[in-house]
Amino acid sequence: MVQSALQQVTQASFPGMCPVEDALIKLAQAGIEERGAIFTKREVVEFILDLVNYTADRPLHRIRLLEPSFGGGDFLLIAIERLLKAWSKRKDKVGPEEMLANAIRAVELHDDTFQATREKVIAVLKAEGIETKSAIALADTWLIKGDFLLTPPPFAFDCVVGNPPYVRQELIPAALLAEYRIRYTTVFDRADLYIPFIERSLNLLEPGGTLGFICADRWMKNRYGGPLRKLTADNFHLKMYVDMVDTPAFHADVIAYPAITIIANEKPGKTRVAHRPEIEPATLKALSKTLLSKDKPTPESGVKEMSGVAAGAEPWILASSDQLALVRRLERDFPLIEEVGCKIGIGVATGDDQAFIAPYDELDVEPDRKLPLAMTRDIITGTVKWRGLGVVNPFADEGGLVDLAKFPKLKTYLEARKDQIAKRHIAKKAPANWYRTIDRIYPALASKPKLLIPDIKGQAHIVYECGKLYPHHNLYFITSDEWDLYALQAVLLSGIARLFVSIYSTRMRGGYLRFQAQYLRRIRLPYWQDVDETLKNTLREAANRRDIDACNAAVFEFYGLSKDERAALGGNGE
Repeated sequence: MVQSALQQVTQASFPGMCPVEDALIKLAQAGIEERGAIFTKREVVEFILDLVNYTADRPLHRIRLLEPSFGGGDFLLIAIERLLKAWSKRKDKVGPEEMLANAIRAVELHDDTFQATREKVIAVLKAEGIETKSAIALADTWLIKGDFLLTPPPFAFDCVVGNPPYVRQELIPAALLAEYRIRYTTVFDRADLYIPFIERSLNLLEPGGTLGFICADRWMKNRYGGPLRKLTADNFHLKMYVDMVDTPAFHADVIAYPAITIIANEKPGKTRVAHRPEIEPATLKALSKTLLSKDKPTPESGVKEMSGVAAGAEPWILASSDQLALVRRLERDFPLIEEVGCKIGIGVATGDDQAFIAPYDELDVEPDRKLPLAMTRDIITGTVKWRGLGVVNPFADEGGLVDLAKFPKLKTYLEARKDQIAKRHIAKKAPANWYRTIDRIYPALASKPKLLIPDIKGQAHIVYECGKLYPHHNLYFITSDEWDLYALQAVLLSGIARLFVSIYSTRMRGGYLRFQAQYLRRIRLPYWQDVDETLKNTLREAANRRDIDACNAAVFEFYGLSKDERAALGGNGE
């Protein structure tokens, strides 16, 4: 039987002998950013506790609640207030230690935070009239000092609530990350720390139990969230989703894109969805009643009820039901864009643009060792206006790096910049290849007509490039030997590209979308030979005029959209 990393090192007694324990000691003393601490406003905590039915009108002493990362007590202290209020209503009150001992468990790793919150818990208990000795005993029963992901639970829970830590993988010590990967199947690709927190919390739910978290929404659509989405879809019910992006849900402004997710350990069913509520007690109380109501929500309530949101590892589609229906119909009726002869890729990442990119005419290297480069700013107007930059190409056409001895100008150019080029991570990994760009450069791509698409945009920004420039890494490109690129440009300038990207991508702050390859590849198209000749010409002409209304009109016919589907796409349904 294979031992876990923790089991292999638990007998170590000296610093440096136990990497997992050393990592935990470091995190226990870390600052706020290192441990991913974000503090939630009281109104939001009350809202989440309502959504998981942890309310003072219920016998909360019989309900087991878990807070897996209690921090300063944002969730914990309010849950305790509700527990004590419910307990105070009992006429046959038994001693608090006996009655309330199993009502709460809360975990925290950080030393100072644990101690400070413990004192707050004791103070709250004493303020309720509980004797000091009993208050201390309860606090020491409820509160667990340690790493939630490595701490054995005493039992399963009816409610799990909180705001799990948001820590990127690169900030987690290697030994600890290795241990997490052994224990948790959802630590996949570049999954952040909150991912295994959700996995473990779900697996600690009693039948019928409910999880209520506010955390980043990236996992609901990104690649690394696939295993957790599958776990949820296969074993649990995604009951509610409340988009909290751009709402003041926390005590400080954060970059994360938060959402409230309510997941129950019960048979899967419909999901109720709400977006960006006002952070105000009365508004949130009314919204919680609608989300929990047995009656179907009305359109004016701002709550939608959707079926099939959680479907295996697929990204969660939480847009309007009309848009979801349209996407599903197009997915059923048409093949993927790359199945009909279109290729989607991303431009070159160099690792040091200052070294590899400069005005083309000033790059003093052999003519075949540089390429004219297309940057985002070159296509900002909707057409290509090249600003004259170029990129150095250290790759041989047949593959591998060129022999610098055969290219004296290139050698002189690169060696003059070797100090900065060799500092890159990719150069340190393979010192002999210190002068390679992160991505291999394929010169033939420059001479191939292509559509260029910036990564981040509010609307689809699709620009035709006739085959003179090589794309930079902030640009995605589409080439095709089958489809006419002008006609394809018309299709993508219509609402169809934005529909697929908005459905499958996560939205950036300010409402911007990421037009990345993984989302563009989900677009559906017919085979070019199946398109009517008249419609082909209509599409080309609409693209040449950059007439978005004409592009939409052609696309309505192109996909055979009904009046309702046209409205869902954002066009005129008439």
